[in-house]
Amino acid sequence: MKKRALLSVSNKQGLIDFAEQLHELDYELVSTGGTKRAIEEAGIPVLSISEVTDFPEIMDGRVKTLHPSVHGGLLAKRGNEDHMKQLDELDIQTIDLVAVNLYPFKETIAKEGVTEAEAIENIDIGGPTMLRAAAKSFEDVTVVVAPSDYGEVITALRSGGLAYESRRKLSAKVFRHTANYDAMIAGYFSDLTEEAYPETYSVTYEKVQSLRYGENPHQTASFYKKANTEGTSLADAEQLNGKELSYNNIQDANAALEVVLEFNQPAAVAVKHMNPCGVGVGDSLYDAYVKAYEGDPVSIFGGIVALNKEVDADTAAKLKEIFLEIIIAPSFSQEALDLLTTKKNLRLLKVDLKKSDRPAHKLTTVNGGLLVQDTDEGSLDSVELEVATEREPSEQELEDMKLGWKVVKHVKSNAIVVAKGDRTLGVGAGQMNRVGAAKIAFEQAGENAVGSIMASDAFFPMPDTVEAAAEAGVTAIIQPGGSKRDQDSVDACNKHGITMVFTRMRHFKH
Repeated sequence: MKKRALLSVSNKQGLIDFAEQLHELDYELVSTGGTKRAIEEAGIPVLSISEVTDFPEIMDGRVKTLHPSVHGGLLAKRGNEDHMKQLDELDIQTIDLVAVNLYPFKETIAKEGVTEAEAIENIDIGGPTMLRAAAKSFEDVTVVVAPSDYGEVITALRSGGLAYESRRKLSAKVFRHTANYDAMIAGYFSDLTEEAYPETYSVTYEKVQSLRYGENPHQTASFYKKANTEGTSLADAEQLNGKELSYNNIQDANAALEVVLEFNQPAAVAVKHMNPCGVGVGDSLYDAYVKAYEGDPVSIFGGIVALNKEVDADTAAKLKEIFLEIIIAPSFSQEALDLLTTKKNLRLLKVDLKKSDRPAHKLTTVNGGLLVQDTDEGSLDSVELEVATEREPSEQELEDMKLGWKVVKHVKSNAIVVAKGDRTLGVGAGQMNRVGAAKIAFEQAGENAVGSIMASDAFFPMPDTVEAAAEAGVTAIIQPGGSKRDQDSVDACNKHGITMVFTRMRHFKH
């Protein structure tokens, strides 16, 4: 009796060549719907699934492969005499190879304006069931879910058949594929029903690339993207020049993107080790970048720069003056590309800067667990600033405080940012106490701290940070407030003529 192969694919890539070679290997082909038509049009003999089941496809094709003649042929253990006897009694033939891929649910829900009804009709039922049955029976059944595996399967079949390990590997790919598919469906319906934190949390990511190494050379790593990402993502970036991205490049580049998305006016953000080291805004991108560079001309060296407008020739020429790892922007003029691509190792990333309207989650792994929280979308647009001191802030101080607040949100806690004149002057990040972070920021700012503002990601438990700010020449402070000893800090500000505003919003970033 001929071996039997069941082919039912939504992705027709490589299908005809695969079917033709299976036919040459004396496989009897069975197929459904559009797959069968494509094979027939190529002149290759093929049976319909109805000829196998002796039952018509019904309900617009919703029911066609869910039948004992299909699943008995897949699930029967070839080495089990009782199973094989039952097949013989019921006139069911074994199915030896299955090539199935699923209705395009991911592509359907990614379409603008897709309806719930359209999404539901693209939930595959028979396909995953056949795949799971075949994958469970991998000892006897070869199962293929990816067209990229067709060639390897044919080569092995021509050489006497697939080894146990090869069939098991294909089986594992199937279970990953169906898990991915089910996770996307679960996520879609969780969003529809607005269940942000359901009883089980299923996420799925698709591999973008293997990385040379992880955070350190002795660690391995790969880069994955979330299925159907919305908003700005490095996983969707187009690399225009330079070496392959590393694990640390991706981390730093993402940190830079998160900061630059805070601004609508021309802005430039320099990042080093996931902390902003220089941020500037201006009337032009060139002006913004110069301010960012001058904010910390030492730390920016070897760093990453994100820009929120098209890079022009003048800005490109200025960027080219120093060693940078990566430049990120929504676009580059041809003149800018001509200048920057002369540095063969400089990575240029074109990234669509867009904010998603849907709330996003931040995932953090811990040993044996996962922490899930909303991303920090808090901004001053949603709060009313509370002036806590005797002196009100000037218009310029208020603008500088807004800049400092946007930046401190993205600095590792304990975090302090010193800013003045549309640019940061000093950043104190990741210290175990707040006054220590402030001293680092003031040291970086130097004499420029006179007349500056200070932003703090959390409240001051003691007035010592305010005293340090006064000594450095700070004239305005923006902080969440909320300490039992807030009044001590307010009194210190009043003593030194500093204006202080409370946001009542904390921006811890660990």
